This record gives sequence, C-alpha cells and structure tokens, in this order.
Amino acid sequence: MTDILIIGGGTAGCVLARRLTDNSDLNVLLIEAGSDSDLPEVRNPRRWLELPKSAVDWGYRTTPQKNTAGREHPMPRGLLLGGSGSINAMAHVRGHPSDFDSWVEMGCHGWGYQDLLPYFRRSESSSFSSPRFHGESGPLHLIQPVPPHPITQCYLQAVEDLGYQAIPEHNAASMAGPTLNTLTIKDGERFSVYDAYLRPVRSRPNLEVIDQCLVDKLLFDQVNRCRGVSVVRSGQVLEISADVAVVLCAGTVGSPQILMRSGIGCSAKLESIDIPVLADSPKVGENLHDHLLGAGNVYLSKRKVPTSAYQHSESLFYAGSQNDKEAPEKVVACVSLPVVSEMFEAPEVGDAYTLLYGFTSPRSRGFVRLTSADPTIHPLIDPAYLSSDYDRRVLSEALDLSREIGSSDAFRDWRLKELLPGASIKTSQNKSVFNSNAAWSHHHPVGTCSMGSDSNSVVSLNLAVNGVERLFVVDGSIIPKITTGPVNAAIIAIAEKAADLLEQHLES
Repeated sequence: MTDILIIGGGTAGCVLARRLTDNSDLNVLLIEAGSDSDLPEVRNPRRWLELPKSAVDWGYRTTPQKNTAGREHPMPRGLLLGGSGSINAMAHVRGHPSDFDSWVEMGCHGWGYQDLLPYFRRSESSSFSSPRFHGESGPLHLIQPVPPHPITQCYLQAVEDLGYQAIPEHNAASMAGPTLNTLTIKDGERFSVYDAYLRPVRSRPNLEVIDQCLVDKLLFDQVNRCRGVSVVRSGQVLEISADVAVVLCAGTVGSPQILMRSGIGCSAKLESIDIPVLADSPKVGENLHDHLLGAGNVYLSKRKVPTSAYQHSESLFYAGSQNDKEAPEKVVACVSLPVVSEMFEAPEVGDAYTLLYGFTSPRSRGFVRLTSADPTIHPLIDPAYLSSDYDRRVLSEALDLSREIGSSDAFRDWRLKELLPGASIKTSQNKSVFNSNAAWSHHHPVGTCSMGSDSNSVVSLNLAVNGVERLFVVDGSIIPKITTGPVNAAIIAIAEKAADLLEQHLES
C-alpha cells in the first residue's frame, strides 16, 4: 500500500521522501526516470561541466532564440536520483530576502523570507557561519573553498579595490559584495541532496524507490481525484496507485509536461494535439524564466592556471542597482577555466581564466508546450531569452562591470590580455552583438506551474493543483518569480515547507 506517491527523485523529491518517511506510519513510493548514478564525473566536483549532454541529462534544447543569434540553447536537467542538483555547479545560494518577500507581495502569503528561514536552517549543517542564519545539524553539508584558488584571491581583491565591501558569505545578513561561494561538497566529493537526504534512508521499511520509470500521465477517478500514474518501465506500461496524494516533483520542464499530458492545461492547446481536457488551467507551462550568463569575459594568462581543488568557480560577486545597493542586480563569477559559449573557441585549459557575468532578475518570460501526447517526445521550450529591454541593458552593464574587475591591477601577475570580448568591442552595439553570441543559460529555469492565491494559478499556496484533488506540485516550477542566484537552495526550502504542508493535509 502506498499513501503518497512522489514523481521525480530530484532535489524536491529527495527532501520530501526523507521528511515524509520520518513518520513511520506513512508509506511513500518515489519514482524516478533516471537511476542511482555514482559515475566518477558525478562524484568529482571538478567534472561537473562534463555532465550536460551526458547520459544523466535529459538533453532538452530550447527553440531558436532570436535575441541570442538564433541559437538553440541546451537546457540541462538531471536524469538521475538527485536530479539537476546532481549535475549542477554545487553553489548553494538561497537568494535575497526581498526575493521571497516579493512572492508575498504577489499574494503568496506564508512564503516570505522569515517564513522560509526556519526551513533553510533545518536543511543545513554549516560550521563556518552564524547560527542566526544557518543550521548546524541539518542533512546538507556546506563548506567554503578554503584555501581559495590563487585566481580567486586576485578576483576578490580586485572587487574590493573597486570599492565594494567584502562580506563573509552570500546567505547571511547581506548578499551584495564579494565573497567565497558556499558549496555542497563533502570529503572532496559532490554532496547532492540525494546524498544528504535520500541515500541515508533508502533502507527505511516505509520507503520504496523505483528508478527508470518514464511517466506517461496521471490517473484520476470520476470526481477528478488523482489516484495514481501510468508509467513505462522496461518496455512495459504499468499503473501505480496512491491512496492519499500524488506529488509531482518532476521539475520546471517535467512537471508541466506531465500535467498537460494528463489533461491539465490550456484547453485549446490540449485539444489541438488530441489530449482530452480534465481541467482548463491556461497558466500551465507559462511564466518560464531563467538566469542568463555571458560566457564569457576570458583572459589569457601569463602562466599556467592551476587546477581547482573544488569546482572551478569558487567565488561570486553580487552588485546592487543604482537605486538599491543592497539588492543584487548583477553578478560576476570567477572561474579558473576558459568558459565560452559554442559561438567561440576556448583556449586550452590552464591557459586562461574567465569572468562570467549576468543579471539576477530576468523580466523575459517564455513557455513550455507540448507538441504530442507521447512522453518520449520533448516539448517546445522557449525561454524568450533577452526579449526584455531591461535584460539586454543589465547584461551589457554586467559585462562592463566584469571587464572593470578583469582589468584591475590585482590581476597583473596573471593577466596577459583580454581575449573575449577583445579590445575592439567597445560600443553599445558591439557589446549587444557580443552578448547575443555569449549568452548562456545558468541552468535555473523556474515558473511553469506557478503558485498563487487565486484559482487561476496552477497551484494554490499549499501547492495543491487547482481544478483537481489529491495532486500537488513541489519543485522549481512553482516559483512565481526567480530568486537571486542558483535556485537549488530555494527549492530545498520549498520542499522542507511542503513536507509540513502535506503532513497538515494528511491530518485534515
């Protein structure tokens, strides 16, 4: 007997499986399309750049993006237990308090920073920071990369030399300023949410995990109560039932696909591909947005750049806007490798280093849409990159900031010359063209099953899918407006809170 069925063993699914099975009276089944992967390139923090386009990536691509030179961008999503948190760059950045408070302003009461802070703290084990902001006994082990890479040391000094005050970390009182990254690494290996939450409890008698399950669609009874799911496993179609609730944790691309294949979405669009409509929910798959980076501001080095002891990107600098110096608007990251988009040729590893630059609050909005009810056919993914004037302007300003840092005297012992964009890129038009070629997903898509306080939202404030019963969504797709920085930390807190909400649902 299964009480709760969790669909997707990514960040949110792993957290939920752990927290819900803390209650020994509750039987939980987690299904995952990928498998448990201990591949060396997954475990080794320095090899994370090998994971996109590999066997542990879904292999999604966007539609051609007119504002980025017509390119189809890879959108890596993890196809393994731990999900995208098992293929990411391991940076743990919660976001600025104003990010979550803006959700409250949008009507998402109960989801402000102070509401989520206990869940951030509950998730963490951090020995280097203030217990006012951090937990000391949570499952997720956090570190800072000390001693830092020599390029990182130059970078931090360069930012300070420009007049920006250093901060101890990104996840405490202030987020604006240069500091070392907070990383999910333990004993020299990636320490994903799967490693932290799910792996230690796999043997619980009230938890079952089944991998290599490709979800076809959700199953409902005659009064629109979700009763389970149809999956394909080893070539066979199987039905899996749940007595109490089904929780979608399939991610920003996966969750809206499953909803739409199940008849929950825009009725006109579903009917156009012969999917019977169960619940007309026009916002399913809409509001897709993602962080972009410029890849990159590359510098040739006078001497060999040593290999990172961590994951190559040991520091980030968030800069505020002219109107609010404390609310981050732009970001510059220092990477001890040459990192470029596919439009440029990278130097050899060891010959160059990179400053990646970007912005924190994109205004461009796109969508995820089906072209078929076949679960093996990828959807249309259109993030509408740089379709907003604001996004284009702030990306250009971020490039200027990056070059200002890169030209600092602090790099004089390393910098041979700026390779990209190069000395000829000076005018606004030149920089705009360069950015259209350099723009690169930061791999943080959110928003396609957004929560809200009205019935038109895809999910309610307790993450229940509107229009049906016994169905919930818990993952990055419910985020109505993206947070500052990598979204994995925010998704962990969302899932921690969701576990409490589901417990309350069970009690009622």
